[in-house]
Amino acid sequence: MTGCSKYGSAMGLMVAVVLAVADGMAGPPPERVALTGGRIIPVNSAPIAKGTVLIERGKIKSVGPAVEIPYDARVFDVSGKVIFPGIINVHTWRGLDRANEARPVTPQLDVYDAIDPSQLFFEDCLRLGVTAVHVMPGNDTVIGGLGQVVRPIGLTVPAMTIAPGEHLKLSTTPRRGFDHMVQMATLRERFLELGDYAERLAERRYEEKLKEDGKELDVGPAEARKRGRSLIRAEDVDDEHRNLLRLCGGRVRVAGKEGASLFKPLGVFVHCNRAMDVGPAVELAKRNGFFDRTILVLGGECTKAVGELKRAARPVVLPQRLMYRETDLHTGEVRETFVPTAIFEAGLMFALVPGPDDSYAERMPTYQAALCVRHGVPRDVALRAITLTPARMLGLEKRLGSIEPEKDANLVVFSGDPLDFNSVVERVFIDGIPAYERAKDVRLQRLLTSGPGEGEGGSKE
Repeated sequence: MTGCSKYGSAMGLMVAVVLAVADGMAGPPPERVALTGGRIIPVNSAPIAKGTVLIERGKIKSVGPAVEIPYDARVFDVSGKVIFPGIINVHTWRGLDRANEARPVTPQLDVYDAIDPSQLFFEDCLRLGVTAVHVMPGNDTVIGGLGQVVRPIGLTVPAMTIAPGEHLKLSTTPRRGFDHMVQMATLRERFLELGDYAERLAERRYEEKLKEDGKELDVGPAEARKRGRSLIRAEDVDDEHRNLLRLCGGRVRVAGKEGASLFKPLGVFVHCNRAMDVGPAVELAKRNGFFDRTILVLGGECTKAVGELKRAARPVVLPQRLMYRETDLHTGEVRETFVPTAIFEAGLMFALVPGPDDSYAERMPTYQAALCVRHGVPRDVALRAITLTPARMLGLEKRLGSIEPEKDANLVVFSGDPLDFNSVVERVFIDGIPAYERAKDVRLQRLLTSGPGEGEGGSKE
């Protein structure tokens, strides 16, 4: 009973802290906040040995060694610490109630409807300095739904949302129960059906327009389809086809306005676990008009297709396990390839993602970046791979990924250099609001201070 009551009080305090922060996120950000005395690593420019970051209404107002602090600013003295941009997890299914649906093709779905704000995953994000998470359907799919960029804090999905879903999920790696032939046939069939749907919709809209004007059909089907493309309205497109039409850049006429305008085109994350999956992914993207908005999510074996990747020159998300090992079937020799080095030497933009929970070191984005530096990747490239590069992939580089004026005030205070394994996250600010403080992390403190025979929810008695 003693252990249970202690656990209950700890949980109660932790919930109270989370609720207090979440309630703060729902309200306006603090008027002015200043972080002073720390070493600043802006990522997009040279570090500042000792400086100040001034935040105003949730945005970074100014950064530098001599920033004037308003009299009414809330000041946090972080002398001896390091101020770093909030880390971005660019691709994960964590935070959902399930990774994938049973059906292989579900482009109409949106993870907005399945994100669970109460999951401990989001709490862990704060401990690791992650301030933005791109939650997406998992890799066990053919065509999944839309992702969503969220803060790891908030009681509701709207309160958590940084940006609406603007990337779809595809996979050229066979889902469970499929082989490669069936996977690719399903993809081709779906995009062929989309083209047929769009043509039929355009022809119908042209015929309807003629009827509205009191005219008879005076052209053949091909010409009717051509003329009807600019007449398609947003409300004419059904849910099943809307996201794929956006992915392929389909034009629709916005109701009440003249001329044609775009459904905002979607980007896409294409999962390629094996080297043989890379070529089909590139070909699919080129054939259907979304190549310039494609991001490839790679497995370690894809280093064998580095030539194809280099020719495609598209951004890539690297696997959680950065070292790819393969055993030679004839000699038994184990060959190792450090994936980021191969990708960097190919001149490709890449982002890193945290590893699984069962691997303590790899689950830390800063450890992933430190491994890159150890294996020859320049430090600035490694730091950008967990901050500014993911922001660019998501089209949010004007808001996230570096410390500079006018960007969202998502900041992490480390005890030392972020790439030093001994450094820990001491504070996290999201939109200028103190969202996490290690000294008040009840769950973590219980874990670190539990004695022999005593753990979370237990006692020595």
